[in-house]
Amino acid sequence: MLKKRLIPCLLLQNGQLVKSTRFEDFQILGNPKIAIQFFNTWSVDEIIFLDISRTKDYTSLLRRDYNFKFIENFIGIVKECAKICFVPLTIGGGIRNINDAQIFFQSGADKISINSQAIATPDFISEAANKFGSQAVVVSIDARRRGFDNYEVFTDYGDKSTGMSPEVWAKRAEELGAGEILINSIDRDGTLEGYDLNLIDKVLRSVNIPVIACGGAGKWEDMVEGLKKGASAVSAANIFHFSEQSTKYAKDYLAKSGIDVRI
Repeated sequence: MLKKRLIPCLLLQNGQLVKSTRFEDFQILGNPKIAIQFFNTWSVDEIIFLDISRTKDYTSLLRRDYNFKFIENFIGIVKECAKICFVPLTIGGGIRNINDAQIFFQSGADKISINSQAIATPDFISEAANKFGSQAVVVSIDARRRGFDNYEVFTDYGDKSTGMSPEVWAKRAEELGAGEILINSIDRDGTLEGYDLNLIDKVLRSVNIPVIACGGAGKWEDMVEGLKKGASAVSAANIFHFSEQSTKYAKDYLAKSGIDVRI
């Protein structure tokens, strides 16, 4: 049986590492390269690196500290971070076609994460899987709760309604060749209230490929719950940014809770 994975999710907005809350409120944390340097030594299994910039302006928010040289685009930042990242690196944000994907793989990505473009052009999933292998294609799904037991997929930074349920879209993505699903609760994002286990369960029941749970982890127990629900991996952002060696503590807690993880 494959070991369960712990995956920090780093959000990049206009060149800065940020924390988010429900896809609306953002707090600048600083240098993404520094975060990757720490995570390299803190027992993580992979890193997800997502660009959520709405504009191409990499100057207005950029801090020049940490001896981090000025870089004007996401590809340049990926190249710099890949040089010091020694765990698998998943890159997402603004990947519109095979050429974009190829550039990121050449820049150091081990996997790509596609979201809005996968829905706009579903055949892109198959095209990418055929060229790079299903194991390298992650379909990211952002979902909001709609009523007591229903959810809807949103795209374009959580702004655009699709009318699709996450479980139906996850199944379709699998059929098209996706090797993994990253399911993120918009309602729980940044709240530290715990994963939406019902949402995770719905997606898990619809697919046979690995599912990464994301959105809302506020304590190590939340990660245990997500993994015991059946997720292959748990991902989080905010909980890791404010505690030294936090991923190591998380791994230790998971192991003591009976989760089979790599220490």
